[in-house]
Order: sequence, then structure tokens, then C-alpha cells
Amino acid sequence: MVQTTASIDDIFRALSDPTRRQVLERLSRGPASVSELAKPFSMALPSFVQHLGILEQCQLVRSSKQGRVRTFELVPQSLQTAEDWLGRQRQLWERRLDQLDDYLLKLKDKPS
Repeated sequence: MVQTTASIDDIFRALSDPTRRQVLERLSRGPASVSELAKPFSMALPSFVQHLGILEQCQLVRSSKQGRVRTFELVPQSLQTAEDWLGRQRQLWERRLDQLDDYLLKLKDKPS
């Protein structure tokens, strides 16, 4: 597994914005230029570029420039960091719910 230097807090902060999540969904289909990514959004280009900067800062995307065109691509390793954290939380809560279920079943079967 590749380690990233982006913090889990930064990743979730970036994922908290619907615009940035839509950009990541688009990039999951392949690299795209800034203008292509900005097209579906009704916001000024400088504002949109700030969203890309946040995604790049927490290493969810990376960019490259060829001539005058900047292209962005998804960096799945950082998404894996978030997925790993969520998986650990899911296991913890499943275990706790199983324990609660066992306890409630014991209470139900206990003679009054």
C-alpha cells in the first residue's frame, strides 16, 4: 500500500464539498483539463480552480501541464486512506452492534 502525506482530516474536508466530489467522480472516468472539469459548474474559473487546488493539496488529484493546458487525474491512493479509515469504523460499529444484539437477546431470554 502506498502511503500518502495527506492527512485524513484534509481528505475528508476536501470530500465534504459537493463540487469537489463531482470533480472526483468525473476524474474516475479518466484525466480531464481544467476547462472540461469546470464546464458543468456555474462558477467563475478562479473559484473553480481553488477547488482543484484543495484537491491537489490533499493529494486526491495531481496535475500536469502540457503547453497551455493543465490536466488533472485522480490519485486513488489518497481515496484508499479514507476508505481504510471508514472500513475500520464500520468494523468497530458492527462489533458493537453485535454485542448489543447479544445482550438484548440475553435480556429477552432471562426469566422475569
